[in-house]
Amino acid sequence: MTDLLPASDEAALKRAFSCFPTGVVAVCRRTSDGEDVGMSASSFATVSLDPPLVSVCVRDGSTTWPRLTTAERLGVSVFAGHQGEICRRLAGPPEQRFDSVKRFVTESGALMISGAAAHLDCSVLQEIPAGDHHVVLLRIHALRSDPSVEPLVFHASTFRALEARRTQS
Repeated sequence: MTDLLPASDEAALKRAFSCFPTGVVAVCRRTSDGEDVGMSASSFATVSLDPPLVSVCVRDGSTTWPRLTTAERLGVSVFAGHQGEICRRLAGPPEQRFDSVKRFVTESGALMISGAAAHLDCSVLQEIPAGDHHVVLLRIHALRSDPSVEPLVFHASTFRALEARRTQS
């Protein structure tokens, strides 16, 4: 049996977390004065069908989240496999996040990234403190999706592609 490392070893913890592949989303809004605000998040999960809920985890100290949480509606865009550069840009310097990024705003005011595999028009339902993050529950009001679009997958600190495997009948 291999010796386990203590969870207080931050490098070991990050390495362990990186073993779990995740999808990556953009969480965005347009402010009343027309400014686009958004960020990438890899800690996104489905939560409930009734009511329709998803969650995203936001790091304490984020300078972007306080500018998003006040929105009446947020756009959650599930990045497509070809959108790795956009994902990186939305994690970079705020003043350059939307450079050359095609996007649109819904009637409700949610900002979405064009070409994503799915778009969710959401509102913040609840924020739950959890260690050095907040778990944010988002209620979905409207959506569209295309499961035939390959998703962007984050695993071991890099973007990867999924492989469809056929089972023998």
